[in-house]
Amino acid sequence: MTSVQGLLAPQRQALILEELNNAGAVRVSELVRRLGVSDMTIRRDLDSLASRGLAEKVHGGATRPVVRPSDEPTFVAKSSRQTAEKHAIARRAATLVQPGAAVAISAGTTTSALAQQLTAVPGLTVVTNSLPVAEALMENDSDDRTVVLTGGECTPSRALVGTVTVAALHSLHVDLVFMGVHGLDAQAGLTTPNMLEAETNRAMIAAGGRLVVVADHTKWGTIGLSRFARIDDVDVVVSDAALPDDAREHLSQRTELVLAG
Repeated sequence: MTSVQGLLAPQRQALILEELNNAGAVRVSELVRRLGVSDMTIRRDLDSLASRGLAEKVHGGATRPVVRPSDEPTFVAKSSRQTAEKHAIARRAATLVQPGAAVAISAGTTTSALAQQLTAVPGLTVVTNSLPVAEALMENDSDDRTVVLTGGECTPSRALVGTVTVAALHSLHVDLVFMGVHGLDAQAGLTTPNMLEAETNRAMIAAGGRLVVVADHTKWGTIGLSRFARIDDVDVVVSDAALPDDAREHLSQRTELVLAG
């Protein structure tokens, strides 16, 4: 991190988060020197990042949070990660949708970005178990768009899951399913830390003709508690240009790989 002074709190926190992601840890004393602010200001910045699940405070600084297979980040925590990549993926994935299509969109921050892009596509029917996806589509109201919200119990990622959700999905059929993932791995496949969400994702995949996974490069190699599909089940993976070479090789041999940006 280069020496930068006179920044507003969101700008400082973005730089601190970038350093955390790159180095894995930051020290209060070093941040005070580089950002030209007080010890108390830095501690407030770290408190803010920790409250959003983006940092774990330790004596003298903070570390990148340790992610366990059963940990489920909140929607707010995920919203500030890899935002540029997610929007690039969303723009590219939206080109796969034809006017008048019926699509299903799972929960997630990348799928929420996709929903914003799909407001420009006429005549869509969108089935979703995501409150943010439904909100994005309904904020931009259109007489020729139908939004079907499944109902169910709400998770920390603002996904609707459970028996009500699964029953609704079993009665539907769509042309495309857009699926966000917690993790994408060569051996484990598509995973989530929430077992109820895994069951819901399986039902959504079963309702679709083609399965499109939207996942930024940081999802590769991450493994959640519950697998809901294999990579061989996926028709298209839309990721970003920072996807590592081993991931590109593995995915391109098993599915159509599209890199955005």
